[in-house]
Amino acid sequence: MNGFLKKLSIGAASLLFASTLAGCGIVSTGEEPANEKAKEDDDKIVIGLSMDTLKEERWQKDRDLFEAKVKELGAEVKTLSANGDDALQLSQSEQLISEGVDVLVVIPHNAEASSAIVQKAHDEDVKVISYDRLIKNSEVDYYLSFDNVRVGEMQAKAITEQVSSGNFVYIGGADTDNNAHMFKEGAMNILQPLIDSGDINLVYDQFSKDWKPEEALKNMENALTANDNNIQAVVAANDGTAGGAIQALNAQGLAGKIPVSGQDADIAALQRIVEGTQTMTVYKPIHAIATQAAEMAVKVAKGEEITTDTTVNNGQIDVPSVLLDPIAVTKDNIVDTVVKDEFQKIEEIYKNIPKDQWPEVN
Repeated sequence: MNGFLKKLSIGAASLLFASTLAGCGIVSTGEEPANEKAKEDDDKIVIGLSMDTLKEERWQKDRDLFEAKVKELGAEVKTLSANGDDALQLSQSEQLISEGVDVLVVIPHNAEASSAIVQKAHDEDVKVISYDRLIKNSEVDYYLSFDNVRVGEMQAKAITEQVSSGNFVYIGGADTDNNAHMFKEGAMNILQPLIDSGDINLVYDQFSKDWKPEEALKNMENALTANDNNIQAVVAANDGTAGGAIQALNAQGLAGKIPVSGQDADIAALQRIVEGTQTMTVYKPIHAIATQAAEMAVKVAKGEEITTDTTVNNGQIDVPSVLLDPIAVTKDNIVDTVVKDEFQKIEEIYKNIPKDQWPEVN
């Protein structure tokens, strides 16, 4: 019995000693010491990417390019998409913050509701970069986008160069998206003088819930019905809404007879442009914004200085901002823009057009 107790006592002491050493990170398991591995993990920069949606082609490109650049810079990305659900985007952002991301990059679904994300992040000393869409009424740290007022100006200018009088329709994006309001502001910079002079009648002006093409389709159908199909031009805020509008026009035998604008250089829109049913799109070089956002996020995580071009007021503060230049794309410059940048392939754009009508690609 005494021998047994002695062995038990020695075993307990050994276990206690081993536990103490383990608590100090000294015990080896044949792998890297626990504290050293934790230190390595702590040193690894982790960027959180909270996305509104991945349902559209454009946003899938943003994600892929952003993640690739962050990884190239030696950091890690954790990406979550809420698919248009405000509550889910807030919950996902909280999840990313709780997982210890160093910086949170947010593509907001709702410009106003996303202010709660900024507050949650700041409560944990995590800085926030508002990507492409501005988060309103918050102390968001940085904003990176394109000149979205300029986008709207390009859209309206392209349409008024085709038709400078008559009944116009404006099909906007999501009312909850600050960009949609900026696109409209830009469009009205071009349209309003013509409205004031009486050359243009803006007979229909409506946002499209969540940027859904089916909502734009309904809006265009309503506009056609209310005006007995007497419509001369459509300014649509993006390629999705343009597609919905063109679907409604096609049902009335008007597709290709009425100019329609767009934005994002989606493959379906570029196909419509070369086929003659959509007038133009606005190409926002996604590679430029995604890679610059990745570089900015990693620099912010490292505490490095960020150089910005300007500030944009979000209703609460003047947000340090970088605004990139968009590019108007028509049938005439598709090759020199989206094809040259390898954003879209000529074979996909012209797949419905006879090969002998394809442009030359150098």
